[in-house]
Amino acid sequence: MKNQTKAYIYAFIAVLIWSTMATAFKVAFKSLCPELVLFYASVSATIILFVFYYLDKNTQRLNISDFKKSFWAGLFNPFIYYLILFEAYSLLPAQIAQPLNYTWPLVLSLFSTIFLKQKLRKGMWIGLFISFIGVIIISTQSFAIESLSKLGIFLAIFSSVIWSAYWIINIKDKRVDSQKLFLNFLIGSIFILMYILIKDIDFDFNQKGVLASVYIGLFEMGIAFFLWMKALKLSSQTAKINNLVFLSPFLSFFFIALVLKESIHLMSIVGLIIIILGIVIQKLIK
Repeated sequence: MKNQTKAYIYAFIAVLIWSTMATAFKVAFKSLCPELVLFYASVSATIILFVFYYLDKNTQRLNISDFKKSFWAGLFNPFIYYLILFEAYSLLPAQIAQPLNYTWPLVLSLFSTIFLKQKLRKGMWIGLFISFIGVIIISTQSFAIESLSKLGIFLAIFSSVIWSAYWIINIKDKRVDSQKLFLNFLIGSIFILMYILIKDIDFDFNQKGVLASVYIGLFEMGIAFFLWMKALKLSSQTAKINNLVFLSPFLSFFFIALVLKESIHLMSIVGLIIIILGIVIQKLIK
């Protein structure tokens, strides 16, 4: 099998896994609070990322400086990012929270011009404007039973800011991916545990909630990212793989409707299409 074919297979499996996450989040929240879901998921991710780190021949022994480098990254992701994202999902229908969070590629481009001194492109501003229209369409639609949570909308969009800030930190960190990811999640898990203890949240081991949380940690935070990295390394051009990520939000609607029984609103689909159109235009206009 050719490397490019393998790359497509790995990438598609990763995209398929990511498309189930909005559904997995909502299933977990039916049994556990967002803080506990995050703790169980983060610990599970730390374990699988340790396995990847241990098997990676390019890693070096850990030292104190490695832990210092991972302090801020672990604070941003998984702690702050997923805490905000999970809270947004607990307040909003999955079909609303998922596309609003998908604005992160645009925010990342904006941050790259500010913090990485990358050239400011006209396409970025056009893409931002178009995607912003999509956000407005999604945020202003009303549901028959209840209006959308304004706090949930803010948190879903703000999560893209936190995610982009994390990736700026990650880009500047030149350590091997498996090594820094393992430490990031290890430190993040400690932050989450401290947060739970400070808030005096009682640990709940509801079987359905724990299993959903472990699934999130192993697959969304661990295995999917590992497969995506392998796909990028095997692909002759990263663009061939990166474009597949646009399938994820649309596949996600299928799982949301099938498992959560949410009736997908037309405006959710229209808003998502406009957001992705803005991202594509941003990439195309030089």
